[in-house]
Amino acid sequence: MKRDSLGQLILTGVSGKELDAETEKLFRRLQPGGYILFARNIENASQLRKLIDDLRSLSEIEPIITVDQEGGRVSRLRLIGNEPPNAQQLRDKNDVDLIRRHGDITARLLRLFGFNLDLCPVLDISFDDDADNLLRGRCYGKTVEQVVRNAGAFNEAMRGQGIASCGKHFPGYSAATRDAHHELPQINRTREELDLEELAVFRGFVGKIDSMMTCHGWYPCLEPKKTPATLSRGIVTDLLRKEMGFGGLIMTDDLDMGAILNEYGLEETIRLAMAAGNDLAMICHRIPEIDNVHRILGTLPRDQIDRAQESVAHFKRNLTPPDEFSEAAFNKIDSEIWELRVAVLGEEHAKERSAEDARRSPVEMY
Repeated sequence: MKRDSLGQLILTGVSGKELDAETEKLFRRLQPGGYILFARNIENASQLRKLIDDLRSLSEIEPIITVDQEGGRVSRLRLIGNEPPNAQQLRDKNDVDLIRRHGDITARLLRLFGFNLDLCPVLDISFDDDADNLLRGRCYGKTVEQVVRNAGAFNEAMRGQGIASCGKHFPGYSAATRDAHHELPQINRTREELDLEELAVFRGFVGKIDSMMTCHGWYPCLEPKKTPATLSRGIVTDLLRKEMGFGGLIMTDDLDMGAILNEYGLEETIRLAMAAGNDLAMICHRIPEIDNVHRILGTLPRDQIDRAQESVAHFKRNLTPPDEFSEAAFNKIDSEIWELRVAVLGEEHAKERSAEDARRSPVEMY
């Protein structure tokens, strides 16, 4: 990539269900490295595929096109189809073959629409299934062994069908008592505890997962100064990249979350995120701000930009092109999701969808 390909270091949200002229002009000019879609972008199957095709057509370099399609309440595509079981439901069923089936179906569904990266699996351990730490229903295990086995089965099956994966949220929200969507959680774990549990899980996925998402949690044992892991060089570069040997793409969690917005301005956020060692800066909701992000990136040291661009380019070499779309193909996969849901929950409980309608991200209020 050239120095002027700074947009490749931006992962941006999209404002609506179709591209208006102003947004199209912005994206064509800045050439973002990728796009993340939310419920606000989804009306029906054919509309979604057209939107993704339009985003791809604007891009001179094949874009990352991603979504949070985990299962349960964090499944954007349940707005137009059946809701997959969530990680906790699959964990409680204790049938790893059903988890593999979930990964396989998820990948084929995403490829049909033109996605090439799924922002999962969640690699956090559940220390408390009811904790208010944004993880409710999303954890594949209560122990290191459970998470590695279950998330590993999902990850392997999904990647086997051509969708790249993202482990999140490094180094983990497992012990957080606050939701980073709204405020910065202080996570009081010792380094010894992390090595035995949270970090043990992430180590199990080094070399087996395509990308990692860093979290907005402050770990005093790793970073004495009040700093979210996302913006800490000691965590992103020294721990994840060097000590643990992770060689894949590293992206921030959404930089529009309250844990970041309440603590930092945009310029400081981008400078710290790239200095920490992240390759992609994720801006999900303040979409016009990517113009400023692009400007800020242009002022950063050459070595930071070269490193990040090389990582993004390497990741993109393995992206799988989309399948041919048809409503019939979508309906077939959607029926497989229902069958999986019944196999995990039983027919009566399968009819009970998650209470949240998933139409708004919890950070859109910011």
